[in-house]
Amino acid sequence: MSSTRFLPLLLIVLVAGGCTSAYYGTWEKLGWAKRDILVDRVEEARDEQQAAKEQIKTTLERFQDVTNFQGGNLEAKYKKLNGEYEDAKESAEEVRDRIEAVETVANDMFKEWKEELKQYNSDELRRSSEQKLNQTKERYQQLITVMKDAEAKMQPVLVAFNDQVLFLKHNLNAQAIASLQTTATQIEGDVAKLIADMEKSIAEANAFIDEMNKRT
Repeated sequence: MSSTRFLPLLLIVLVAGGCTSAYYGTWEKLGWAKRDILVDRVEEARDEQQAAKEQIKTTLERFQDVTNFQGGNLEAKYKKLNGEYEDAKESAEEVRDRIEAVETVANDMFKEWKEELKQYNSDELRRSSEQKLNQTKERYQQLITVMKDAEAKMQPVLVAFNDQVLFLKHNLNAQAIASLQTTATQIEGDVAKLIADMEKSIAEANAFIDEMNKRT
């Protein structure tokens, strides 16, 4: 099954135009139910979080290169730091977008599932489906909470990096760098906590994907 990240142009146009029903209808004709799209978007969000995690780590390394400066071209080190910081900001935006995409499909899927409960003639089958719906919603809520918590914690780290990059932009000298040592230690601690939260989120996404695939 191909990933929805490789959307045909037609589907991109449908989404951009707000034609949600046409979008889902087209995918259903291709054999993709909403649950399949949801799993795919969770995979995309997981992959973006993994990429963002690595980018944050690289940005920290470049920051450490500057604060541990022992000689050489300081301007070049600053430029590398600034470049990695800009990439980290873009990664954070991608993560946010991917999580929003997950929420959109999940909400649409649960709404459809709830409406379809009314179509059952069998009370037993309806109760069974409703139980599965509630279990899936509970499991999804656990996932999205962890993902959004990790995403929210990216912003304070990026704000801290932004402050340091701005300060260094106009103060590329040994005295200014020395003044950042205390801040550097704090940022390293914050990044360590962020990485741990992102790894937890990635693991939660993997578990959700496995569970959804087993129910197929």
